[in-house]
Amino acid sequence: MRIAADRLTVRYPGSAAPALSDVSISATEGTLHSVLGPNGSGKSTLMRALLGVTPVESGVASVDGRPISEWKRRELARAVGAVAQGESIAFPLTVRELVGMGRYPHVGRLSMETEVDRAAIDRAMESCDLFDLAERNVTTLSGGEFQRARIARALAQEPGALVLDEPTASLDIRHQMTILELLRASADRGMTVLLVTHSLDLAAQFSDRMLLLSRGEVAVEGDPVEVMREDVLSEVYGWPVSVSEDPESGSPRITPLRRRGASG
Repeated sequence: MRIAADRLTVRYPGSAAPALSDVSISATEGTLHSVLGPNGSGKSTLMRALLGVTPVESGVASVDGRPISEWKRRELARAVGAVAQGESIAFPLTVRELVGMGRYPHVGRLSMETEVDRAAIDRAMESCDLFDLAERNVTTLSGGEFQRARIARALAQEPGALVLDEPTASLDIRHQMTILELLRASADRGMTVLLVTHSLDLAAQFSDRMLLLSRGEVAVEGDPVEVMREDVLSEVYGWPVSVSEDPESGSPRITPLRRRGASG
């Protein structure tokens, strides 16, 4: 399943400059494609535009070659699992009930769970290490636990593609790696994974392709070695960095540097 943007421009009301300007991306089956960039560079706007949540001024977002405007919302939910950056739950739910909501696009809100649904929910909960929390009220979860439950809900949809905005935010090292290894394995099985993240090192370690945004425009796109360059990153982030090869993974490793003359 291919998720693509062709020369997308998005401008929010009252803003002189566009939030996205002429941005193109193509995330294809079996790849983990990361979207990177500083705060305010347009990462979350791109995700929302790709899902048809944010109107575009020009350009086309598409899923499997069909413009996003031609997809019915329930049909799209069966095809693409989405994890947005923030969410609040206004009513009591157990973790299992929250994960089970991922089956709504398949069975509807009032239908009874089938064995197929229960198996999908169990697989998603196991993948995200949630069985011990199954009966906990989601309002009692830590930020990291809640994030894992939201990712499990998207996995329970059994979609052909996943679009995730900062899925490892608030997670400790073990759960960061667990989720990214899960996303990597999902891509290796043929799923399309589009990941918005601030974590340069982890993105470089797990991604096939990377898109680096700067002020709403594409700074560079390519594989991790092509994108994770000292000159490019230093300019885009406005801070000096060094890039070396990680001795364990062989992927680029980014180290922020102290500016010359900075005192301790």
